[in-house]
Amino acid sequence: MPGNDEQKIGKDRTVTDPVIDRPIVLVGMMGVGKSSIGKRLAARLNVPFADADDEIERAAGLSISEIFEKFGEGYFRDGERRVIARLVEGAPKIIATGGGAFVNADTRALILERAISIWLDADVKVLADRVGRRSHRPLLKDKDPIEVLTELGKIRNPLYATANIHIRSDTSPHMRTVENIVKALAQ
Repeated sequence: MPGNDEQKIGKDRTVTDPVIDRPIVLVGMMGVGKSSIGKRLAARLNVPFADADDEIERAAGLSISEIFEKFGEGYFRDGERRVIARLVEGAPKIIATGGGAFVNADTRALILERAISIWLDADVKVLADRVGRRSHRPLLKDKDPIEVLTELGKIRNPLYATANIHIRSDTSPHMRTVENIVKALAQ
């Protein structure tokens, strides 16, 4: 587990920041904020950030929607596993994964063995509101987000619950979630 470093803030205050000695992998449902929280967490901890979905698109030369359309979900998940395996190697960093990454048994085992996993969790209504703002989610194409997210949650939440740390995300600013993660990592 991470150690601690004291850092001066302001006049006489100090905060204990965790020392990151391996990757931190954010897992959870689509729309929970893994990418936006991950970027802020990486900046807060002064480590690099990687978005697994962006890396998959770069490696494939296709968008995730195109990969799903042309080759199917199984092909996508295999590529996702390979990309995440590459990302967890090397220097510590924050990695945001796609919602289904941690569901794959091999990917989950790899993350649990080589990284600190953090399940970002939110109510279905919060998730549906967030994913409704964008139209790039292949699993939601022409479907009711609340219905899909509820069904996915029944399958995925027990698997997400095996993550090292569980953090609730809500409608508060993402920096509050980041600070909650930092506190959990420092324990």
